[in-house]
Amino acid sequence: MSNTAPDVVFIHGLWIHSSSWRPWQDLFAEHGYTSIAPGWPGDHETVAETRDDPSELDGVGIAQIFEHYAGLIGALDAKPIVVGHSFGGLIAQELLAHDLVRGAVAIDPAPIKGVTALPFSQLKSGFPVLKNPANKKRTVTLTAKEFHYSFGNAISEAECNAIFEAFVIPGPGRPLFEDAAAAFTKDSPAAVDTHHAVRGPLLLTSGTEDHVVPKVVTKQVAKLYADNAASITEYHEYEGRGHSLTLDDGWKDVAADVLAWLEGQGLTPTEAKAEATAD
Repeated sequence: MSNTAPDVVFIHGLWIHSSSWRPWQDLFAEHGYTSIAPGWPGDHETVAETRDDPSELDGVGIAQIFEHYAGLIGALDAKPIVVGHSFGGLIAQELLAHDLVRGAVAIDPAPIKGVTALPFSQLKSGFPVLKNPANKKRTVTLTAKEFHYSFGNAISEAECNAIFEAFVIPGPGRPLFEDAAAAFTKDSPAAVDTHHAVRGPLLLTSGTEDHVVPKVVTKQVAKLYADNAASITEYHEYEGRGHSLTLDDGWKDVAADVLAWLEGQGLTPTEAKAEATAD
């Protein structure tokens, strides 16, 4: 059977449009990887269209986002690799734990159930949504000032504003409420099997200056995987980088590290196509 499946699926996070992955897709293509970057359920094809009518994102939660990507991936000819940022990193871990992908990279991932750290900067970053319970059922748009604090604290205001204008869209409030309540919810959609799932390799990364997902949060996530000896989990830190590290002028350094890690794990495009042909 010929393989028409992409090697990599990129998943964006809250408030960012999927088109932000295009530079990554171009770089990965130079290294032989095919890729797709589907939006969340309710996203429109362009930033402008999503800004004009974000109503389809109202009430979209973690489970719906996971099911959306699980359905897309389940229809492919072969298991891809998944690379996710922020809430996309949480979804990437869920897809990996369910054995739907061959390997995963979670960049500054939203916390999964079991994380207890709650730094002030994380609370402040989520406050534009969490301040009003009604936001659980609707979308919320960040102001440029709020975006600069949460995403762009490690870059210049001018660069941050350029990212804001190019890629920021309204985001559903539900995922933040679900993540905040994960510790108190028996069947939380933010729960991931970190202990028993036999899965492909996972790379967790964190920027040391991240306000949205501070490094102490991602390090706790890594510790949750510590007793799963059957599967590979690695952690990488980016000194001086914030939550914008997949979007700002230093994105290529992060992407190059991800490519090197994938190669080191044997997650190459050639092997992905070989597996599909063998199946």
